[in-house]
Order: sequence, then C-alpha cells, then structure tokens
Amino acid sequence: MDLQYLKELLAIFDASSATELMIEGEGTTVSVSKRGPDQVVTQMAPIAQAHVPAHGVETLPAPAQTMLISAPSADENNHTVLSPIVGTFYGSPSPDAPAFVQVGSHISAGQTLCIVEAMKLMNEIESDVSGTIVSILANNAQPVEYNQPLFIVKPD
Repeated sequence: MDLQYLKELLAIFDASSATELMIEGEGTTVSVSKRGPDQVVTQMAPIAQAHVPAHGVETLPAPAQTMLISAPSADENNHTVLSPIVGTFYGSPSPDAPAFVQVGSHISAGQTLCIVEAMKLMNEIESDVSGTIVSILANNAQPVEYNQPLFIVKPD
C-alpha cells in the first residue's frame, strides 16, 4: 500500500468527524477508529487473515489540536503558520496568477496565504494573525506534511 496515499487519507480522516475508516488494497486492510479524545486505534492485517492477534493493534495518541494552523516559532516574537493537512503547497491561486503573499508582505488575520491541495481539494490556508511575512518555508508545487511550517510571520 502506498504510504503517502495512506498518510493523506489519515490526515483527512483526522480532520473529519468520522469515527471509523477502513481501507482495502494490495492484499492489506487498514482499519482506523477514533475511540475518544485521547486515542486513535489503528489495525493493519492481510485481507486473507481472519484473526488479528492482540499485538497487531497500536494505540496512537491523537494530536493535541487536530487542525493546528499556527504556533509560536523559535523566536518568541514571531509566529509560525503550519500546514493543517498533508498535500501539495501552492503559493498562488493559479500558475499564471501572482503569489498570495511574498516575504515582506503585510497580512491581516483571515487573509489567504496559500493553498494546500489534498485529494483534488483546494484548501485555502489563512493566517490567524496580522503582521509581516518574514519567511516562506515551502516551495511551490511541492508536497507538505501535516504540521509542517509554511510561513514565519512577525505579528503587529
């Protein structure tokens, strides 16, 4: 099973209100269940296997904040905008359009900074602070991971 595909599905599942997900493919079944606010249970087994041993179940801690968009950066005065999902980073709404923001751009809270495409869905990532873009940490049309830093903003 393609690990990147699985990561994307798990990120979407984590952000959704669904409580169970089952994926079958390439002779393997992956079953994920949200058991409460403190844990997510993941189970993988070959399709042909009728019995899953107890040690085949992993308990994974749920992220502290499912859709964390920003957090303080290493410099206490700056703010880091994080990717809320796994996907492809785009700095502009289309290939021929100008970038949403550039280094030095002044931004407002709620302003679109970029798009992260996941599973053919274009997700606009908005800033939750007003300030100035200090650094853009992702490259256009390149993959980004969940909670990967995308921008550093110096708040007003």
